[in-house]
Amino acid sequence: MRVALRGMNEIDIKPLSLPLPGGSKDAHVTVRPLLTAELAVPAGFFEAPKSRLKKLGVWLKLIRGANPSWGDCPIPAYLVTHPTAGDFLIDTGLHRSCAQPGGGNLGKVGRFYRITMNPGQSAAERLEARGINPDALKLVLMTHLHNDHASGCQDFPNATFVCDQLEWDAAHEKRSWMNGYEPTQFDIAIDWRAVDYFSEGVEHFAGFSKTVDLFGDGSVRLISTPGHSNGHQSVLLRLEHGELLVVADAAYTELTLDRLAEPLIYADKYQFERSLREIRAYRTQTPNALLIPGHDSEAWHRLDAVYGSETDG
Repeated sequence: MRVALRGMNEIDIKPLSLPLPGGSKDAHVTVRPLLTAELAVPAGFFEAPKSRLKKLGVWLKLIRGANPSWGDCPIPAYLVTHPTAGDFLIDTGLHRSCAQPGGGNLGKVGRFYRITMNPGQSAAERLEARGINPDALKLVLMTHLHNDHASGCQDFPNATFVCDQLEWDAAHEKRSWMNGYEPTQFDIAIDWRAVDYFSEGVEHFAGFSKTVDLFGDGSVRLISTPGHSNGHQSVLLRLEHGELLVVADAAYTELTLDRLAEPLIYADKYQFERSLREIRAYRTQTPNALLIPGHDSEAWHRLDAVYGSETDG
């Protein structure tokens, strides 16, 4: 157990015991991509220029803040329905407060952002619209803890939140806000559980070197894909017909998946490239799988409203 200290509060994270209850033989899930907001980013953020001088220019644009020439990228979450384990989320997207001037709960950097967020667009409100009480949600899988993914944690107070132990550690380093974290989003009284990808029970699967079978039935696999952040993980979901990989920020865009672009920011270049090699190996082995990158506007607009059983949704 490792403890984060914030003032007088102690927030602990406990090991995740696997498998989680609710698994069932031959289970497959239904997936609904949720657009929680859109965030403006400058040219060069997802497709970094080659020269150091031009990269510095992109950094200066970020520091100065958003302007009308910037494009918008999706800030997603995913509602997953397991036939016997029930509903759960992958990431939380932006909290409804982020629709207000100043960036809501995004912390020190929020004032530099330009956010487009409509009333009722947060993940919690989207669940409520489907008749799902956010207070009753029991599970949230976090690909990582950057502020655009963890902003909505407070809306699910009774859920168990799962992240990589290495990610938890990185998010609680000194001045972690400089690396994209806002600890006030997740240092709250919720149940945090850590995946240890160096423990027993971690498996090779379909080109990936470190995976865990969440429910023990093969329907949901957590996959270690570090590099974008120290403890980034992707999520592989078995549908009624085929598979869906939530790549998340292991690749911002399809151009990165296709070796045509490199992002401006990552925590560890070697790990980032290693994770991409494994994702590409999986894609080669499973050509009919759907891969969803983290913030690709064009790819997002091609997505269906629901994936899974034709009788669901």
